[in-house]
Amino acid sequence: MATTDTLAHSAARGAMFTMGAQLARILLQLLSVVILARLLSPHDYGLLAIALVVVGVGEIFRDFGLTSASVQAPTLTDGQRDNLFWINSALGTGLAAIAFVAAWPVSLLTGQGELLGILQVLALVFVVNGIATQYRAQLMRALRFRALAIADIVSATLALSGAVVAALLGAGYWSLVIQQLAAATVLLVMLVAFGRWRPRRYARVHEVRGLVAFGWHLVVTGLITYGAAQIDTIVVAAKFGTTSLGLYNRAFQIVMTPLNQIRSPLTNVALPVFSRAQEHRERFDSFVTAGQLALGYALGLPLLLVCGMAEPVVALMLGPQWEGATPLLRCFAIAGALTTLSFVGYWVYVSRGLSRQLLQYSLVSTGIRAVCIIVGSFFGVVGIGIGFAVAPAIAWPLSIWWLSRITTLPVRALYTGALRMLTVSAVAALTAWAASTAAMPVAGAWVALGAGLAAASAALGLLLLVPAIRRDARTLIGFGRLMLRR
Repeated sequence: MATTDTLAHSAARGAMFTMGAQLARILLQLLSVVILARLLSPHDYGLLAIALVVVGVGEIFRDFGLTSASVQAPTLTDGQRDNLFWINSALGTGLAAIAFVAAWPVSLLTGQGELLGILQVLALVFVVNGIATQYRAQLMRALRFRALAIADIVSATLALSGAVVAALLGAGYWSLVIQQLAAATVLLVMLVAFGRWRPRRYARVHEVRGLVAFGWHLVVTGLITYGAAQIDTIVVAAKFGTTSLGLYNRAFQIVMTPLNQIRSPLTNVALPVFSRAQEHRERFDSFVTAGQLALGYALGLPLLLVCGMAEPVVALMLGPQWEGATPLLRCFAIAGALTTLSFVGYWVYVSRGLSRQLLQYSLVSTGIRAVCIIVGSFFGVVGIGIGFAVAPAIAWPLSIWWLSRITTLPVRALYTGALRMLTVSAVAALTAWAASTAAMPVAGAWVALGAGLAAASAALGLLLLVPAIRRDARTLIGFGRLMLRR
């Protein structure tokens, strides 16, 4: 049995490799946004946004929750791993065929003929990702985070390079399709090379029914969560068209793409560590509170700074034709900070095998998001963005209360820790907003961004005079030392 120190060190080292890889991917993504936003139109991004709604639904079925099932299982035989590989591969192939056929009705319903070719080409992603699923799961299970980090960086680099080259050659929206295909293909090659195992034939003697049942609950939960996440996209496309959807999507991607590129891989670190620690309540509780604290300050603080400095951020990253994305960017930054707080709850559900209870909670949170977005739609595209931000403000406190009713949880520590993080981040964001707003008309976007960051840094320095904030800082510094310790 691993000790607390060993698990903490594994978590910290895994987080270091993961965060390093994702930081590299985020920098590449931001560079791509800066270039592609000037080469492609909002309409191009609107088309891809619609296509990825369809692809995203299929990806939930393609995984079938079997990545998490493999990682959290106390024991997993080679035969079970082989069987899961063939299940995921079959699901990917079947979904590719369905997506290919579904491209016709989707293009007719949306009135966008370009979607026919886009969806039929993107169908190949299901096959590639189906094959890759268990290779990624086994690397996660073995805590081989360095290998995962390298694979993610290489695949993202080549994919983004291909997209930029294609856009420069005039490929239009096809450059975005190329990016998706290249990322999946290169990642598969890298995972197979690192995995060092070859699947044998499917054998019924190796029982996987329990793993599939666990995965099924995650599939339904994922569909509900994904459906809730796409309500805004569907409403914007239906009521306001592809150009408005392009503005909405770009603002969303500036915040949510980097955020998901960090949160999802960190889940790969957290789940195996949480699963091993769950037998010891004090150890588990300390990981839960530390995890929320690290996520809150590492992600929530930068997100709220983006909210405060949205005007220069949009000007620098997207250019003048995207000015309408500024208020939307503020909404998404607030929403991202709040949803990050509730992400630790998801780790607890999955690591403790509470997939059915997670499904039940997801139904409630989905209803909250749907109501907020639909009400907001009566006030235009920005109203939808506001509804998107209000939903997690309601759902996050509810998630902690809900989870505490079915399992042990350090509720007080989670609430107070979140309150400190939000207070610190809000003060820094307001300070950054005041400084950047004053500088923007006079000196331009770059100076406004620098003034905002300088003002926020000064505010954070003053906040460190508060004892509770200093304790949080010491906790984060200690976590950083664990990352660097070999």
